[in-house]
Amino acid sequence: MAYPIVDSSKELMEKAITHLKEELNTIRTGQASTNMLDRVEVDYYGAPTPLKQIASVSVQEGRTLVIKPYDPSSLKDIEKACNMADLGIAPQNDGTVIRLSVPQLTGDVRKDMTKKVGKLEEEAKIQIRNVRRDANAAIKKDKTMDEDVQKDAEAEIQKLTDTCGKQIEEIAKKKTEEVLHV
Repeated sequence: MAYPIVDSSKELMEKAITHLKEELNTIRTGQASTNMLDRVEVDYYGAPTPLKQIASVSVQEGRTLVIKPYDPSSLKDIEKACNMADLGIAPQNDGTVIRLSVPQLTGDVRKDMTKKVGKLEEEAKIQIRNVRRDANAAIKKDKTMDEDVQKDAEAEIQKLTDTCGKQIEEIAKKKTEEVLHV
C-alpha cells in the first residue's frame, strides 16, 4: 500500500543520495575530471555564475583541465574564482585559456580525501535518519490512520531507510577505492 508520507520520504532520501553524489564528484582522485569544477562560481558582470555556463571545460592528457572562456574578457574572473574555490590546484593563465594541472596525490592527501569521503557519507546518513524521524513523527500525528496502518507505514519507512543507507555506503566505498587507487 502506498502512503503519501512514505512517498515524500522516499523523494527526500533520494535527494540526499543525489546531493552526496554531487559532493563526491568534486573530490580529487588524482585524475582530472570536469566534475571537479561543478561548484566553481565566477563573478560574471556582478552575478555569481557557474563556470560551465561561461566557459568550456575539457580534459587534456588525463591530468590537465583546460578552461576556455566564451568571453575572453572573463579570463581574469575565472582565474580568481578557481583560486577562491580551494581546489588545491593553482590555475595557469596563458592569456587565452586557463590550465589546471592535477597533481599526483600523495599518501597523506589520499588519507585526507578518504576522511572527507567518510564525513560526507556520515552527513548523508544523518539526512536519511532525519527524514525517517520526521516521517515517523508525521505518521504518529496522523489520526486518520489506525494502528496497523501506522505500523505498516513505519515498517516501510524503516525498510526505505535501510536501503538508502546501504546505497550511501556503496557509493562512498566506491569513491574511497577511487581515491586510494594509484
